Amino acid sequence: MYRLHNNMSSGNAYKVRLMLTQLGIPFELVEYDIDKAETRTREFLAKNPNGRIPLLELSPGRFLAESNAILCYLAEDTHFMPADRLQRAQVLQWLFFEQYNHEPNVATVRYWITHKIEMTEFRQVALPVKRQDGIAALGVMEHHLTGRDWFAGTAYSIADIALYAYTHVAPEGGFDLAPFPAIRAWMDRVAAEPNHVPITDATVGAVR
Repeated sequence: MYRLHNNMSSGNAYKVRLMLTQLGIPFELVEYDIDKAETRTREFLAKNPNGRIPLLELSPGRFLAESNAILCYLAEDTHFMPADRLQRAQVLQWLFFEQYNHEPNVATVRYWITHKIEMTEFRQVALPVKRQDGIAALGVMEHHLTGRDWFAGTAYSIADIALYAYTHVAPEGGFDLAPFPAIRAWMDRVAAEPNHVPITDATVGAVR
């Protein structure tokens, strides 16, 4: 059975919980308190030298890190990854966008706020820039979703899972989604997919 090294507040970890649950794959959940640096211990760093979650333990001693890499692994030979070559590349395009343009801005600001991170001088200077860049990323998504249901091809895929994770909780970081009707309609479609679970739910699919 898979073991998911997890933190419940993390959108990156949520991607993997959602994917496993929607695939009907049972998994054991191992929780870490990132505010107490529990992913920086010698024991955890032996599993993932980058000291981050999520980390999927495929079998004893075999680990896969990075949320979007885990999504790709789980999506292999499933309907979550398109069969068409171009559409698969488009999935990757949005996964890269999510980690390069979206997550560093939307997720980082949310983390600072919800985890009550000290607003150092550097963060105070960076905050308005990250807000601006986060809104710009949401604007790219809004433009793409106008007139279409999903990010890649004509079906729900891991591109949607990756972008949904931090977009649907963006208001927790002070991002107003009211100006983005296409995003809000898309989030409703994602939430209506079979076996959807909210970010706060650690029970569905997990075997403790």
